[in-house]
Amino acid sequence: MNIIEHNKNGLVYLTADGFDAAGGTAHGFSTRLGGVSEGIYASLNLGMNRGDDPDRVAENYRRFCAAIGTEVSRVVCASQVHGDTVRSVTSADLGVGLDQPEPWQADGLVTDIPGVVLTVFTADCLPILLYDPVRKVAGAVHAGWRGTALGIVSRTVERMVDCYGCDRLDILAAIGPGISRCCFETHEDVPNAMTEAMGASALHCIQVLPTGKFRVDLKALNVCRLKAAGLDESHIAVSADCTACLPEKYWSHRYTHGQRGSQAAMIALL
Repeated sequence: MNIIEHNKNGLVYLTADGFDAAGGTAHGFSTRLGGVSEGIYASLNLGMNRGDDPDRVAENYRRFCAAIGTEVSRVVCASQVHGDTVRSVTSADLGVGLDQPEPWQADGLVTDIPGVVLTVFTADCLPILLYDPVRKVAGAVHAGWRGTALGIVSRTVERMVDCYGCDRLDILAAIGPGISRCCFETHEDVPNAMTEAMGASALHCIQVLPTGKFRVDLKALNVCRLKAAGLDESHIAVSADCTACLPEKYWSHRYTHGQRGSQAAMIALL
């Protein structure tokens, strides 16, 4: 599987070709290109609580959802806390729109309800979308380094299997744009968390620098997590784009020192 870039009237977004080939879902990873926001939020800011003009953010949502084929009114998101909580989104959660505070904390969302637009927000952390085209189940994951260490993506796969009867070998996964090893330089707390959680399997994803710091490959770590959860490696697509390397194309918390908008990743069953 591969990540493919699209441009609709200047709005640039990414999809996984395997999801498109399987059919039955609308999905996409946003960039910062193609919106109406201005200043430090220019132009496609999808972060509702970053300080941007709410009317501009609303128009950005309208444009992005129209481009990928989802409905703004059916967006469901959570308060992301870098944890390992996965929430099953039910029909009772519909109507909790973008203009209301998120009613619960979760970094993984799953559903089998058509039309629900599962949404996660990132600006260096990894957005990961999951799709089982056989059981018709979708998932969306926000995975920073803490969530990666806690195994949030693995827990989301487990929820799909346990609650919806998914077969691991049917599940497709797409890891969207995020900070890559080239730019994710850390102190020892991050690699220590990974090796404590994942053992020796994490070591090939960690580079020791002459300075005593480390470079950590969150994308490769989450591929390890997905393979350990039982996914077929050929069912995992990974975006090569580094958000910190490409600040003109993506929001990067690290590059902007927090003065930024947000990307969104969305998936909905049709």
